[in-house]
Amino acid sequence: MSTVKEKLMGHVSDNVTAPIGKITVVGAGQVGMACAFSIFIQGLASELALVDMLEDKLKGEQMDLQHGLAFVRNVKVNSSKDYSITANSKICIVTAGARQNEGESRLSLVDRNINIFQSIIPQLVKYSPNAILLIVSNPVDILTWVAWKLSGLPSHRVIGSGTNLDSSRLRFLIGERLGIAPSSCHGWIIGEHGDSSVAVWSGVNIAGVNLSEVDPNIGTGNDKENWESIHKEVVDRVTTA
Repeated sequence: MSTVKEKLMGHVSDNVTAPIGKITVVGAGQVGMACAFSIFIQGLASELALVDMLEDKLKGEQMDLQHGLAFVRNVKVNSSKDYSITANSKICIVTAGARQNEGESRLSLVDRNINIFQSIIPQLVKYSPNAILLIVSNPVDILTWVAWKLSGLPSHRVIGSGTNLDSSRLRFLIGERLGIAPSSCHGWIIGEHGDSSVAVWSGVNIAGVNLSEVDPNIGTGNDKENWESIHKEVVDRVTTA
């Protein structure tokens, strides 16, 4: 007797076994799941693999994503603590790492996170030798270099998130002060993701209007409105993320 599935669908061709656009996220914490959710709702992958050592949390996060599939473009979602699940990924995003304790500098995380990376990076390369590695764990600049060395991959395939978050926060805070949307504020923070970063005030513009033309002192010691305090606020927030 035929099953409902057999009655409903006829066989046309064999299933495709190799993923076409697979992305792996290592670390199912807040940052990792924010990455996974962004990939999920934007339909950026045909398959999404989640890896973490906390299996119960991992299973719960997987089910949350799977149960939302009725509202987005279809994507296969799998999770495991076993890195074999990451095989044939196009991109591997690494968010796993030791958490920063209160009063602790980001750089103090280096030794602990290098040890963690020594168990993560070789496994990712083993199963996905052609992948691009995107490093988000802190301190991101140092760990991106570490990941490059551990992976043996060419430098253009090991990328850090850098100061993207810093620049995004800068744009939000400028927009908040001016009462306009952050999407109309354009500016960049360069250098390290953290304490030594530099806000490029000469390049900040609002819908194409350069703020240094409005006030040549903006961001300097002679700035009466103290716009540089926004950069300090970005740095203070970065030390906790």
